[in-house]
Amino acid sequence: MRLSRKLAALGAFFVLAVVVAGCGSSVPGNSVASVAGNSITTRAFDHWMYVAAKGNASQSAGSPVIVPTDPPDFKGCIKQVRQQIPSLAKTADKTLKTECGDLFTSLSSQVMDFLVKSYWYQLLGHKLHVKLTQAQLNTALAQAKQQSNLTSASALKTFLSETGQTMSDVLYRVRVNELYKDLVARYAKTVTPAAISAYYTAHPTQFGTAASRNLRIVRTNSQSQAQAAYKALKSGQSWTAVTKKYSVDTATKNDGGLLTGVTNGEEEHALNVVAFSAPQGKLKGPVHGTFGWYVVEVIKITRGTHESLSKATKLIKETLTSQGQTAAANLVDKQAKKNWGKQTLCRTTFSMADCSGYKAPKTTSTATGSSTTSTAAATTSSTTSTSG
Repeated sequence: MRLSRKLAALGAFFVLAVVVAGCGSSVPGNSVASVAGNSITTRAFDHWMYVAAKGNASQSAGSPVIVPTDPPDFKGCIKQVRQQIPSLAKTADKTLKTECGDLFTSLSSQVMDFLVKSYWYQLLGHKLHVKLTQAQLNTALAQAKQQSNLTSASALKTFLSETGQTMSDVLYRVRVNELYKDLVARYAKTVTPAAISAYYTAHPTQFGTAASRNLRIVRTNSQSQAQAAYKALKSGQSWTAVTKKYSVDTATKNDGGLLTGVTNGEEEHALNVVAFSAPQGKLKGPVHGTFGWYVVEVIKITRGTHESLSKATKLIKETLTSQGQTAAANLVDKQAKKNWGKQTLCRTTFSMADCSGYKAPKTTSTATGSSTTSTAAATTSSTTSTSG
């Protein structure tokens, strides 16, 4: 889930209901959605829209907190913009309505996603008989406070004020976050020695360095020119002088024909064969290749290295564990949506990808060229870090 650093440490869930229901097929009038009979009330939605807007404002000092919770006319949002952004006080209602609508779309889809998923995880946890002890929750809360530097009462009070939350919100979010971690752990596969060995075999280049060569070359367009270069080098002339006179390779002719760190297969076939078969310090040529005739000397051989499986095991296990956690998280969401996606009913204005029957709107590209767009964009730039 996409959360700000402090929010991530404390979880991402609003107090909805400690006990979830298991049936129902309509959205009550005071709600924006219903998840298997559990209502997401307008009050809860508005609360988290405020939290999201506060998150936006915190990303840039002095930014206003604009909360667009009154679609489709957005009269309240327009009023907020005029009051809090003096430069937009005289901007046309139509323009501000569009900006408020864009902000609403950006915030609401994310707020709805994390409110819906909070119910999904509770329902899945109930189905799988996940039990959380008070000791576990106390430890999780203490760790979250420690990680976010919120151990003092004053720091916690400031955090709640800055994010627009209550301590009840935090306690519940910690509980659901622990529930989510338990669910992911249940779906994660154990990293076995066989899996580690298979990964090691399949990714040899990750656990060592390839053999390489440093070369000096002269590339010419004809065999006779290559032969002349070869004779000049054998007679004691310097690579610098010979390459400047004979080479047509613009990348190396002014550097004495030097190629460093050449790995097997990097150069064209004929040159590659010579580079990885010739002994160090032995002049070879003329060699006919696709791009001309070569005179070659290997001046340094660096042998490849390979880390043992025993040394690579720790890193491989960490990699596979991380991959497994990601896969397990995807499975949790997939299973939850499979079980309750069709029972996730949302009002049209608040519908998003988690909602039953949702169809993504067609996107259009417009360019207003006005200062309003950039100003509103500045107030919404951090939306994605606020809710999951």
